[in-house]
Amino acid sequence: MKKHLNTLFVTTEGAYLKKEGQAVVVRIEKKSRLRIPLHNLDGIVCFGHIGCSPALMAACAKAGVSLSFMTPYGGFQAAVLGFSPGNVLLRRQQYRFADSDEKTLELAKKFVAGKITNARSVLLRAARDTKSESCSLRLKQNAKTLSFDVGFADKATTLDQLRGIEGDSANRYFQSLNDMISPAAKGFSFTVRSRRPPLDPLNALLSFLYSMLAHDARSACEAVGLDSAVGFLHRDRPGRPGLALDLIEEFRSFIVDRLVLSLINRRQISVTDFVVTESGAVLLKDQPRKNVLAAFQARKQDTITHPLLGEKTTIGLLVHLQARLLARHLRGDIDGYPPFIWR
Repeated sequence: MKKHLNTLFVTTEGAYLKKEGQAVVVRIEKKSRLRIPLHNLDGIVCFGHIGCSPALMAACAKAGVSLSFMTPYGGFQAAVLGFSPGNVLLRRQQYRFADSDEKTLELAKKFVAGKITNARSVLLRAARDTKSESCSLRLKQNAKTLSFDVGFADKATTLDQLRGIEGDSANRYFQSLNDMISPAAKGFSFTVRSRRPPLDPLNALLSFLYSMLAHDARSACEAVGLDSAVGFLHRDRPGRPGLALDLIEEFRSFIVDRLVLSLINRRQISVTDFVVTESGAVLLKDQPRKNVLAAFQARKQDTITHPLLGEKTTIGLLVHLQARLLARHLRGDIDGYPPFIWR
C-alpha cells in the first residue's frame, strides 16, 4: 500500500503549535483550530511568526517529521532536527562520493541532464498547446538547442564547465517563459531571473514554490538516510541543503514551472495578488499565498507512472523515490543514478 506523505502548512500569524498525546494541535487566539495525528504527517512548514512547543519539536524529531520555519514569503530560516536516523554506512559512502572529483562530476551530470531534458519537454508540450504559430516555432527551436545542451553537459570535464552549460541552458529556457504565458495574463512577463529578492510577480511565484519543493526534497533525503547538506552539483556551504537542491533540479520545470504557468494562464493568480516592499521585493499577499500552497498540494496529489519503475505514484512522492534510487546507487546496488525524465 502506498501512502502520500503529506505536509501541514501553517500560515496564520500568531498561531501556536503544541503536542497533545500523539497529535499536533494548532491553536489560534488561544483556541484549538486543528488537530492532526503526527503519524499522518511527513512535514510541518511554518510561515511567519509561528510558535511551537519544545514537546512538539522533540516529538517531530523522534518521529522523523520535518519541522521548518520560513519567512512569511517562503525564505528558509531554520529547521528542527533530532539525531540522524540515517544509516551511518550510507552517509559515509555519500561523503566518499562527494570527496571524489570524478564521482561528484558523474552525479552532477545526471542532475543536470534530468533538468535540461525535462525543461525541453515542457517547451515541446507548450509548443503543441499554443495557438500562436510564431510562439510554437520559437519554443521548438529553443527545445532543439536544449537537446544539444544535454550532449554538451555529458561531455563536460569539470564541475565548473558543467555549471556553465547548465546556466546557459537555464537562461535559454527562462527566456521562453514569455512564449508560454497567455497574452490575456496581464502583468506577467519574464525579463531576468531574480531570486533574493524576487523583483516581479513571476519570479516571486517561482522562488516561493522552489522553496516548497526544496523542503520536500530535504525531507526525502533525511527519510532515506542521506545527508541533505552534502550535495554534488551544489557543493558544501553552511546552512545550504546542497543535496536537496541537487534533487529538485529534475523537478523544477515539471512540477513548479508548469504549475506557475497554469495559475497565471487560468488567471487564478493576478498581479493584484502581490505587494512591492520598500526594498523593491515583490511578494505574495497572505490569501493568494494560501491559494498557491493549496494548488501546490493538489498538484502533488496528481498521479503519474514512474518512467523507470513502471509503477503509478503521486507526483509528491517522486522526489522520495529519486532519493531512494540515489541511495541505492551510493550503496552499489545499481550501477548509476537514473534521473527522473518526464515523458
